[in-house]
Amino acid sequence: MTEGRFADYGPPRRVDGGLRARSTRGAIGVSWWSRRFLEVLESFALGTRLTRGRAYARAGQVVRLDVHPGRVDAVVQGSRPRPYQVRVALPPFPADLWTRIETELAAQAFFSARLLAGDLPAELEELLATLGAPLFPAAVSDLEQHCSCPDAAVPCKHLAATFYLLAEAFDADPFALLHWRGRSRDDLLARLRELRGTPTGSVHVGPPSVATDAAPQADGPTAGAQPAGGPAANGAADRSSGGDVGLPAAGAARVLTDLPAPPLAETVDRFWLPPVPLPDRPPSLASRPDLLLRQLGAPAPAIGGPGLAERLRQAYRQLGE
Repeated sequence: MTEGRFADYGPPRRVDGGLRARSTRGAIGVSWWSRRFLEVLESFALGTRLTRGRAYARAGQVVRLDVHPGRVDAVVQGSRPRPYQVRVALPPFPADLWTRIETELAAQAFFSARLLAGDLPAELEELLATLGAPLFPAAVSDLEQHCSCPDAAVPCKHLAATFYLLAEAFDADPFALLHWRGRSRDDLLARLRELRGTPTGSVHVGPPSVATDAAPQADGPTAGAQPAGGPAANGAADRSSGGDVGLPAAGAARVLTDLPAPPLAETVDRFWLPPVPLPDRPPSLASRPDLLLRQLGAPAPAIGGPGLAERLRQAYRQLGE
């Protein structure tokens, strides 16, 4: 069954107050993670369906979009009076896998600092892949797609519109992508704070703790500041209170433990700088030169048909070398 059989339904019904893509032309997606998400989808060679879905997203045809662990629910207005119900499911990571992810993230100050600052570093995708937890779907079969419209094509334009607005939702809140994979922002950040502040020998590996109202205080300007007396006084306080002494440092403490404590007057100008250099971010989003041809489909026979597309594809590849 093809979408052409439903052409008699006419143009979509106008929506007042629908979710409209912020991008009015060109590519949708600003951040590396939203662009990467759409690049993966477009690499599945879905043809003009994504193009029509992008037009729906910009016209404000999506009425509602909700991200839940393992699924995205949306309501999209088409040409019929009743809007279509859309669902895109992607299996969330199991609890034991999230425990490994959180432990690995907390053990590296670079990831902890970036996540606690509300950012997803580009290196996160590679790290999760090494743990067997791919951040993005590797094949279209990884996604369970459903739309209540009569079009049998998957994805239809209503699903495609959902994908584009979902990418913009990831732009606005990068943690929505991790929430789709099974861990909310509050739970993840609370877990990172817990792991970074707990000696390795006593790390709790159960379910993630729930963030409390007092948790945001750890992000203030004085977070991580040394109490009076410096590190030596800290060690003395730990020994006198019977705390765990001699356990290996965990999380950001691995980087900060051996650093000397300079006088406060000498550190004011460097307050917002990292104590050690951060690694360079590798280049990302290396797109195939023939990606556009894969999306447009075969040209009409009058202008050369599939043979023209193949000649253009070879030319694009040679130009990209």
